[in-house]
Amino acid sequence: MQHILGGIVVVDFSQIVAGPACTRLMAELGAEVIKVELAPAGDPSRLLPTARDGYSAYFIQHNQGKKGICIDPRQPAGLELLKALIAKADVLVENFSPGAIERLGLGWEVVHALNPKLIMCSISAFGQTGPLSALPGYDFIAQAYAGVTSMIGEPDAPPALVGLVMGDVGTGITALAAINGALFWRERNDRQGQFLDISLLDYYFFCHEMNVEVASLGGPEPTRNGSHHYNAAPLGIFRAPQGFVVIVTLEHQWPKICLAMARPELIRDPRFADMQARLDNIVALTSIIENWLQAQPDTKTALSKLEAARVPVAPVLTVAEAMRHPHLLERGTVRALDHPVLGRFQVPANPLRFSAGLPPPPSTAPMLGEHNREVLSDHIGMTSEQLTVLEQAGVLVTDDRLA
Repeated sequence: MQHILGGIVVVDFSQIVAGPACTRLMAELGAEVIKVELAPAGDPSRLLPTARDGYSAYFIQHNQGKKGICIDPRQPAGLELLKALIAKADVLVENFSPGAIERLGLGWEVVHALNPKLIMCSISAFGQTGPLSALPGYDFIAQAYAGVTSMIGEPDAPPALVGLVMGDVGTGITALAAINGALFWRERNDRQGQFLDISLLDYYFFCHEMNVEVASLGGPEPTRNGSHHYNAAPLGIFRAPQGFVVIVTLEHQWPKICLAMARPELIRDPRFADMQARLDNIVALTSIIENWLQAQPDTKTALSKLEAARVPVAPVLTVAEAMRHPHLLERGTVRALDHPVLGRFQVPANPLRFSAGLPPPPSTAPMLGEHNREVLSDHIGMTSEQLTVLEQAGVLVTDDRLA
């Protein structure tokens, strides 16, 4: 079967989440992803929890479907191996700090000369240019610079952290979009490769759906507003008989929630007649909605009434509850993996859906250096004897458990 990215070879230097999220999806679209880990320890995420007997569920989640090699590029022989691989690849992905890949001897000018059709994607916190570019950074650092963190939390309390790395994953998907666009461009433009500069800060700033234009046009100051939106109402988190629910109502949906609550008189109540009036009277409005919710026999009943009226609503599920939800299970949004040491555990599945061309989902991630021999013999013709010499010299490293 021809897969979406079948025949595409990716040399993947990326670590932790943003880069690996991109290349994991490329593997799930059928590309051959060769994960390059630097000797001796490899990707630092191999040490992140949940870890057991040297296996990290974190690493496994973000590196499913990849082939793994571990090379010491500080040795000339190791660098030459990497150059030989890159010369035959379609895509190179890296998310070191800006300048690090150049110091390895594999900057854009070098790899472009080796392989003019190569697409090189560099992912970083702040981008390859600009006053911040040389600084180290992670998801939450870019989030803070983008003005996103300032929007999270209660108005009279410090900003809060989000409990997941939305920026890393979103930037990985952004990189995937850019790479796929560059592959399409290459097919239509005489096999021309190009360099892609993808940053977490750019992605996070792009996530402001209204805050930037509101601030630019002199509207209400975009600010965190706790459980409720600062510029739309009712839009927020409300206490239900069991737990909490999220309700989102835009202007055309205001009559629907009033009718769902059997309160048609609220539609034209001067306190709630338009969005600004509802924002000005958010305390009274919240009280009315929560009193109605609390009067229901249970949260399920309240949800059913709101759903029947086509009011956008959802229960606030815990992670464990989301993992068990029938909708996520039926769509395969939750994926179960079986590992010989970690046992059976769940991870997020591929969010990309196609009617054709997807290979079966991968089931594992590589051990350190697991595919050294396979990759280097298949792609650059190394003999078994040559590989043995490189192993003895420490140019190639493998997990002791593979012996």
